[in-house]
Amino acid sequence: MGLIKKLFALLLLLVGGAAGALFYWANEPLIETGGKPIEFTIPAGSGVRSAMRQIQRAGVPAEPLLLEVLARGSGRANRIKAGSYRLAPSVSPLALLQILVRGDTIQESLTIIEGWTFAQMRAELSKHEGLKKDSQSLEDSQLLERLGAEYPHPEGLFYPDTYKFSRGSSDLQIFEQAHWRMKKMLEEEWAKRVEDLPYKTPYEALIMASIIEKETGLATERDKIAAVFVNRLKRGMLLQTDPTVIYGMGANFDGNIRKQDLLTDTPYNTYKRVGLPPSPIALPGRAALQAALNPAKTNDLYFVARGDGTSQFSENLADHNKAVNQYQR
Repeated sequence: MGLIKKLFALLLLLVGGAAGALFYWANEPLIETGGKPIEFTIPAGSGVRSAMRQIQRAGVPAEPLLLEVLARGSGRANRIKAGSYRLAPSVSPLALLQILVRGDTIQESLTIIEGWTFAQMRAELSKHEGLKKDSQSLEDSQLLERLGAEYPHPEGLFYPDTYKFSRGSSDLQIFEQAHWRMKKMLEEEWAKRVEDLPYKTPYEALIMASIIEKETGLATERDKIAAVFVNRLKRGMLLQTDPTVIYGMGANFDGNIRKQDLLTDTPYNTYKRVGLPPSPIALPGRAALQAALNPAKTNDLYFVARGDGTSQFSENLADHNKAVNQYQR
């Protein structure tokens, strides 16, 4: 009986010593101060053992088995998150484990510019090195189906902004976020619209916002430009806006718009067809949508660029022609 007690005491001593050694090791820096950060990626679906081996392969000087024991012993083995990580100098095994559990992955960002077309947005996402290109093989219609979009045309359905994400994230995540934000913004601004607007649906307001986005040179003039187009729609006048014609020309646009282009009929030629084009022509920002739904209270029907970024507005054709002669000819 005495021997059993001694063996048990020795076992406790060994366990205690091992636990103490593990505790000491867990709080010591893995990388010496002044060393370079080490980057590694834990693939989705990795178990704790696979994850720890991946960390060692990346160059982290730690025994995978000890890291696994630490993870299991602390009850965190099943809480490690996949993603790309950057391990800074002087990080201890315990701190490393906490980073993995929190999911402090390398953060990337991508900016979608107001006034871009959807094609420009797709091109920007396709060349971003931090994104996984899950949408690359999808046609526009297939992408919209994946997103559950309500409209058949992708233009204007994505909110231009800066999006942050973990390196290695799917590009579908950005499309989903941008589409959800545009839907939310459109819903919010539609609810705050003024009365007597010539739009039957929020989508028509989105189309108008895209035109305003492309036509506006000075932010403070958005509501005045919106007023011109709203006044024209109410009177059944042609919108006669060049950006819609350019959009309808597609790849044929070479940087110049000619008289023949204005005479060529397309669904987007607002010199030939009354009313709004069939879809937005760009990705409008919130300010453009606010202007479309809250235009200035004016009787203006025309505007012409002065050449300094501002516009001259007119209520009648005679005054507009004078402004054209003054500023354009």
